[in-house]
Amino acid sequence: MRSTAAWGELERGGGSAARFSSGDRGGEPAGRSAEAEHSEEGDELVGHFASTIYKNSVSPDIDQEFAMVAFSKLVLITAVALLGWAYKIARPPPPPILGGPGGPPVSSPRVQLKDGRHLAYREAGVGREIAKYKIIFSHGFASTKESDFPVSQELAEELGICLLYFDRAGYGDSDANPKRGLKSDATDVEELADKLRLGEKFYVAGTSMGGYVAWSCLNYIPHRLAGVALVVPAVNYWWPMPASVSAGAYRKLDVGDRRTFWIAHHMPWLFYAWFNQKWFRISPIVEGKPEAFTEKDWEILAEIQRTGQLDRGKATKQGAYHSLCRDATILFGAWEFDPTAIENPFPNGDGVVSIWQGREDKIVRVEAQRYVAEKLPWVRYHEHPEGGHLFMCADGLGDKIIRELLLGEEPRDL
Repeated sequence: MRSTAAWGELERGGGSAARFSSGDRGGEPAGRSAEAEHSEEGDELVGHFASTIYKNSVSPDIDQEFAMVAFSKLVLITAVALLGWAYKIARPPPPPILGGPGGPPVSSPRVQLKDGRHLAYREAGVGREIAKYKIIFSHGFASTKESDFPVSQELAEELGICLLYFDRAGYGDSDANPKRGLKSDATDVEELADKLRLGEKFYVAGTSMGGYVAWSCLNYIPHRLAGVALVVPAVNYWWPMPASVSAGAYRKLDVGDRRTFWIAHHMPWLFYAWFNQKWFRISPIVEGKPEAFTEKDWEILAEIQRTGQLDRGKATKQGAYHSLCRDATILFGAWEFDPTAIENPFPNGDGVVSIWQGREDKIVRVEAQRYVAEKLPWVRYHEHPEGGHLFMCADGLGDKIIRELLLGEEPRDL
């Protein structure tokens, strides 16, 4: 089967000219010519400025007052212009109507949610009607439901696994949600499961940015979960963590990443403008630059791109704001709950929650991940000593992750 991917990439106003007409050119003009009128107006202006210069030369105080008033007006006009410009670039455009007149076409099966939005999905593995296990996967940043998790078809058929991938709200063929947040992303998963009749309980796997959706499911719909796998789940450096952990991990990020994440957290209303500006370098992680990955990660990513699974254009067909920007401001924003304080949804041991992390991951820093795992002793934590952000795509690790999720089998080695 194809492999998953986690990260990947993102008018000029016309002027108008006024044209003056000198009037009817046939016969005698009805009044004075335009040239005569402009000439007289020019004479009046010259006279006015001459008078002003004379008065100001007589009274320096009037000259200073005149200059201050002019300067104040200039500052005011400039400020208003800047505010108007800032408002224009910071205000995102409304999402297009998918499948509507002038809107992007829809090419995926979709379910309609309670609020009228549609959620697009894709099935793999075995059919859900005959499957013993149903897993809903939440994709990474700038990705879509077209990105497969690296589980083999052989394992899917052996265990009877239906793999369900969906586009988050605002991504791909799923309608944007103006009220999108941590809770709505979790309830979207729940509604998708109900619409597809997956049963009372189902499994959830979140990869990279999709990890925040898995955390949200653990917090908001734990009663619907049979197990959860968080694979290199993205972390929020403003979660309740000791400064030595959060600041230490944060400092290891590229300066562009730090700046971008800081804006997403402290000034989310400015993030769209920041995302689109060209003056300063933004996040290598957000842009999917080589420096955000290990050498091995980059090789894996190149192979995934060759398969056609990564299509940033498809991911952002409704605009970068409703997909990428909302991901960032939700992940790095102020959370409504503390992930390190979530209670064990399986106190009787009838389900598994696991975190899988690569020690060399340059996108999700291992120090923060370790702290989260230490605060949640009921979570099974696995750390690959040489793994980067895409380590799960190599050496059959995808199958190991799924076997533990469904069967509780701990991997013998990483």
